[in-house]
Amino acid sequence: MHIIIKNSSDKPIYEQIKEQLKREIIEGNLKPGDKLPSIRFLAKELRISVITTKRAYDDLEKEGFINSVQGKGSFVAGRNQDFIREEILRKIEGHLLESINLAKIINISLDELIDILKLMEEENEHN
Repeated sequence: MHIIIKNSSDKPIYEQIKEQLKREIIEGNLKPGDKLPSIRFLAKELRISVITTKRAYDDLEKEGFINSVQGKGSFVAGRNQDFIREEILRKIEGHLLESINLAKIINISLDELIDILKLMEEENEHN
């Protein structure tokens, strides 16, 4: 697992860690039952505070992505495929809403936006 912290990012460090771990879980790179690095080890590797790493892990646990076992560590939670699908759909909806709002600024119609999406999908199929 490779976590990259960008000091130039507007997102707090704990959120960068959380989002990267969440992405790894959603994409299936981290599987249910996989052990995560200890909070102390990850903090040392990233050269950040243990408190920052703990906050990321706590948030992931609250959101149901990991389980922590006292004295044993943190593990990727067994995930329901429907829940993962919903998480991805939520992200797609957010990106689409942002696209719709940007399109409105320059008066792009819904039909034009759909055409752009179709063209992008066709280009993606060829790559």
